[in-house]
Amino acid sequence: MAININKLKTATSTPVHTARQAKENHEAGNAKAQGTSTPVKTDSVSITSQAHGLQSAQSKMASLPDVNQAKIDEIKQAISDGKYKVDPEKLAANIANFESELNGLSVNKE
Repeated sequence: MAININKLKTATSTPVHTARQAKENHEAGNAKAQGTSTPVKTDSVSITSQAHGLQSAQSKMASLPDVNQAKIDEIKQAISDGKYKVDPEKLAANIANFESELNGLSVNKE
């Protein structure tokens, strides 16, 4: 069975109402009939103190530099002076801990 789409009306629009709008319209019509007015309902939003704290922490973090240049300069100087020593066991443990945190696993620290 084929549908002839050429004969469909395309310029008409049908208003769509939500259940809330229909209820409000019905209540408003009843109020007019009774001679009373219904109070206007408004939505409100309140932000918790925790959200304010998070927003404050976020703005403080945004103001910090991405790189600690003083620390970088200190390490560069230690490397060029031959004073920078790497503890391979500590480095391996830190890498393992980092990997486990990324994977959601826990590593026993000894």
